[in-house]
Amino acid sequence: MVGVDLGLPHFDSELEELGLLAETAGLEPVGRVTAKRKAPDAALFVGSGKAEEIKALAEQTGASEILFDQALSPAQQRNLERFMERPVNDRTLLILEIFAQRARSHEGKLQVELARLQYLSTRLVRRWTHLERQRGGIGARGGPGETQIELDRRMIGDAIKRTKERLEKVKRQRNTQRRQRERRDTYNVSLVGYTNAGKSTLFNALVKARAYAANQLFATLDTTTRELYLAEAGRSVALSDTVGFIRDLPHNLIDAFQATLHEAAEADLLLHVVDASNPHWMEQVDEVQRVLREIGADGVAQLLVFNKLDAVPAGQRPRRKVDTFEIEGAQVPRVFVSSLTGAGLPELRGLLAEAAQQDGRGVVHNAPADLQETEE
Repeated sequence: MVGVDLGLPHFDSELEELGLLAETAGLEPVGRVTAKRKAPDAALFVGSGKAEEIKALAEQTGASEILFDQALSPAQQRNLERFMERPVNDRTLLILEIFAQRARSHEGKLQVELARLQYLSTRLVRRWTHLERQRGGIGARGGPGETQIELDRRMIGDAIKRTKERLEKVKRQRNTQRRQRERRDTYNVSLVGYTNAGKSTLFNALVKARAYAANQLFATLDTTTRELYLAEAGRSVALSDTVGFIRDLPHNLIDAFQATLHEAAEADLLLHVVDASNPHWMEQVDEVQRVLREIGADGVAQLLVFNKLDAVPAGQRPRRKVDTFEIEGAQVPRVFVSSLTGAGLPELRGLLAEAAQQDGRGVVHNAPADLQETEE
């Protein structure tokens, strides 16, 4: 595993998240290399000296593949594979691979297939080293290499078009279901958050569903919606579990998952689930806010749910289960819960009931007066 510090604020010096992604995809990390550069090397991303070091470590550990924590250009990937004499892949392909393994529904599989095809379409040029280009005379056709590239590009283009058409059909069906919920005056709540924050476990705890939940990245890809009855409000709400976000989530994946992520943008309230036991939770909150802005959901009211309270050391647990926390200049209600033990769930249900009784738009700014103090 290779990470290059380009001076960005979220550099993972331990390559911890890349290691988790690799394990989730079924790979076993055997070595880690980090480097520091002002800018990526145009040819090898890391420069020839560091490339030699990586190749030597790969040979020493018997690594069958090299993973970069950053996105590689098609030319950099091709040059690195020739230099390393083994497959070289990047974070984008790794996330795509995990999504392909995790997708269960027809819609989820279509979304992953579209993202994969869009990624492959950028990798076609000059990767056909097994085919020789032949130079023809004036008016002559190109060699078999060019023919192969053109054929593959056309096939992938056709496949992208077909997949988009099928996804558009699924999107229309989802919009019909959403309009039916709107006609029934349903209050819609969507769970969002960084991957592995415990959204599915919380979803199961609230609605007693059996959605797939596991201690791994991207355990849930397909949106699941269940009815949640809130006795305190005397009404039911529609609760949806959505795909988790992650740092540097590939843009083509965000585009492909628009149909699923639309649930968040159309919700009345977002339950923003945070892993309270993760030391980098603040960076994860910032990343989720960035993706919400990208999908047009940044204007939706939020309720922060700090999950995994049972995993927080006893001396660091909050004195109160409910307070407020500032996000981008707004005071957002916050509740500490443990989806496993049930701690804080009654308070969460109370806040949900309170939000459902309001118009769902003013929750961010209208926290109860006695909750205005934030405990650090």
